[in-house]
Amino acid sequence: MKNYYFLLFAAIILSSCSKKILPYAATNKVYATQTDSLIAVIQKQDTITLADSLGKAIPSEWVGTVNFNLRKPNYVIIHYTAQDSLAQTLKTFTLVKPQVSAHYVVSKDGKIVHMLNDYLRAWHAGISKWGSISDMNSCSIGIELDNNGKEPFAPAQVKSLLALLAQLKKVYNIPTNNFIGHGDIAPPRKPDPGVFFPWAQLAKKGFGQWADVEQQVAPENFDYVTALRLIGYDTSNLPAAISAFKRHFVQTDDLPVLSCCDMDVLYNVYRKY
Repeated sequence: MKNYYFLLFAAIILSSCSKKILPYAATNKVYATQTDSLIAVIQKQDTITLADSLGKAIPSEWVGTVNFNLRKPNYVIIHYTAQDSLAQTLKTFTLVKPQVSAHYVVSKDGKIVHMLNDYLRAWHAGISKWGSISDMNSCSIGIELDNNGKEPFAPAQVKSLLALLAQLKKVYNIPTNNFIGHGDIAPPRKPDPGVFFPWAQLAKKGFGQWADVEQQVAPENFDYVTALRLIGYDTSNLPAAISAFKRHFVQTDDLPVLSCCDMDVLYNVYRKY
């Protein structure tokens, strides 16, 4: 009887541990299968099959070059999850139906969850544009912060984010200007990471730009539309672009109008680009 209770207790403990250790075993298996499929595609050495205007086959062959590597990310896009917990976000990113993902998720307590190899393309930017780039997913790393969009970011979370950004900048040689927010690249659709995000703190560490304390006054003929465009904003929807700029660089309001002070900030920031 003692052995029975011991085995029953052990089974309960093992069951509990397995649930804690392997909550994403099924999705990790899918990840492995999909990466294996990508590896198979990369390893193909197919010749290209083409025909001329008369239908005659064009000769071709495969000769492998010795000079290549993986494409590296050149931007970091910061988001907030707009959800209520890390667990909820991880569930969303491990379901097929939402069709969204990110490379990293940073929880309020500072824990970092790496969800996708940095060299692979996550689905985090959506329809977006920055400068001349209209496919931000293909050249960026997406970082989601566990935050509902209505609250300040936790100090532990920001501390971990700064450490992560330092690592990414070092490994991939990402330029200072290329640390931006989802709202910057998709002004009509997205506000994140929002007015509570500490962009000034990041800029001090070399992740993105910020206006100087002592600002030059914008000239009377200052072309603010061109300035926004030179920074990278898509100005096809100008009010949305202005609001996005103010959420990032002003952070007192996001009204789609530029006050004299806002204009000075814009002038100061655009000169850094």
